[in-house]
Amino acid sequence: GIAHMWHMSGHIFSDLARYADAAWQQEASARVDHAYMHRDHVLPDQIHNYAHNNEWLIRDLSYVGRVRDALALARNLIEIPRHPLHNVLSGGKSAHFGRMRLFEVLSRYELDDELIALCETTYLEPTEIPAEQVNRIRHLGAAFLRKGEIERGLSLIAELEQRLKKERYRLNVADSPPPAGPLARGESPAADEFRPDPVLLPMPEDDGRLKPLELAIDELKGRLAVAQGDYRAGVPLLQRSGGVNPVYLARIEFLAGNREAALKMGRDALASHKNEVQPLAEMVDLLWQAGEQKEAGERFHELRESSGKIDLEIPVFARLAPIAAALNLPNDWRIVKPPSADVGERPPLDSLGPFLWQPSLAPEWTLPDAEGRQIALSQYRGKPVVVIFYLGYQCLHCAEQLQAFAPLAKEFEDAGISIVAISSDDQQGLAKSVENYKPGAFPFPLAADPSLDTFKAYRAHDDFESRPLHATIFVDAEGLDRWHDISFEPFRDARFVLNEARRLLAISATQSSPANGKSIAKTGAADAAPAAGEKAQ
Repeated sequence: GIAHMWHMSGHIFSDLARYADAAWQQEASARVDHAYMHRDHVLPDQIHNYAHNNEWLIRDLSYVGRVRDALALARNLIEIPRHPLHNVLSGGKSAHFGRMRLFEVLSRYELDDELIALCETTYLEPTEIPAEQVNRIRHLGAAFLRKGEIERGLSLIAELEQRLKKERYRLNVADSPPPAGPLARGESPAADEFRPDPVLLPMPEDDGRLKPLELAIDELKGRLAVAQGDYRAGVPLLQRSGGVNPVYLARIEFLAGNREAALKMGRDALASHKNEVQPLAEMVDLLWQAGEQKEAGERFHELRESSGKIDLEIPVFARLAPIAAALNLPNDWRIVKPPSADVGERPPLDSLGPFLWQPSLAPEWTLPDAEGRQIALSQYRGKPVVVIFYLGYQCLHCAEQLQAFAPLAKEFEDAGISIVAISSDDQQGLAKSVENYKPGAFPFPLAADPSLDTFKAYRAHDDFESRPLHATIFVDAEGLDRWHDISFEPFRDARFVLNEARRLLAISATQSSPANGKSIAKTGAADAAPAAGEKAQ
């Protein structure tokens, strides 16, 4: 029942390169967390260790070839509700790690069509964060060039070069007297004005923005050279770019005619990536191409020792089929081994909770408005709704919250989202809330819950102090609690709620009508129902 107890031993197994055992431990941690969140209405990133555990789990799943599970979990981290205090894209939490690992696994396993398709969705959409956007362009450009789509790759190289030119211009201007041109007049220079200054000035120290751009350009130019068959030109660019799969580099070195250097590079890579199935599979292929059949067979045997969980249809493994046939191995050459005997007691994973985070079902309620008419959550079924719990007309903070949401009511409506507020007041107090709203008729319904039963059902209640709490809940069309903030203070950023609701609805649309079929749909080794986790608790 304690997620972190499962997690820490996962680190020990990772350090021992026992990645299947590490993945088991971290998956147990994730499942316990998911059961707890579902039971107590806690958002994932309110748990300090949650994102850290799951990004490690994705790594270990990738190391053992559970590619589909790694991708499902990375997508799930992106699907998790965002919150300005707990989970933002630039904050090193689930949103950040999900996006990072999704790019990483798709690229490592050469799933280029899936990467390109996901870049057209909310999962890997463009961002206004420079580092994130550079990373996106780099991965997307590499995918296009691996597929031989030269023109699209060239356009992304040009975009990176334009960004680099702007950054160099920015640094130069920051360290130089202001020019007499548009900048001096407070105007933004046109795109074609971002060019190196003709006067040679000492370049100020890079503030960290130039290097990622330079490395990304080197990689894409290296991949462009490879796509055009100029392997000799590609090798130094790819080496300089950093972060490129070392066995892939060895393969390009081999194609460039440097057989011995390529084989040494591949063997050195395996020594520093012990028990990782992807570089080992690539090395088997390289050795076979190089005519080293004996060593290729030995390495294939080594691969089979860690192969029990490999997804065979992934390109890296699928292209070993002819080699397996030549070695008289079965079509399914994986070896499933019994569980490790030195790991202590392990309960069935499904008994701990679901593999992926899932939103909870929002409790039903029926409450009166100020006129005594009944309002029910069921009235909103089929249409998303924001439910605001507030502490009556005498709470000034609550009044500020309602005043913040009211002007955006039309924008919520245009997005297909209703708003309803539930007060701890009785009907008379509710009428005062309506009276206190100066602009005129209140733009969304208010309901009374003086018994606090609905507050308690949504855990918008401090049981220790025996008092209601503020809460803002986004319930989707299926009645699922997709986002919430429950606190001693009301959540006033209505614009954030609107934008996050739109993002979550876009993800739901992607899941129900994926751009690339199976590749974007949720998959997972054990998408156990939340009830299993609740029972375990």
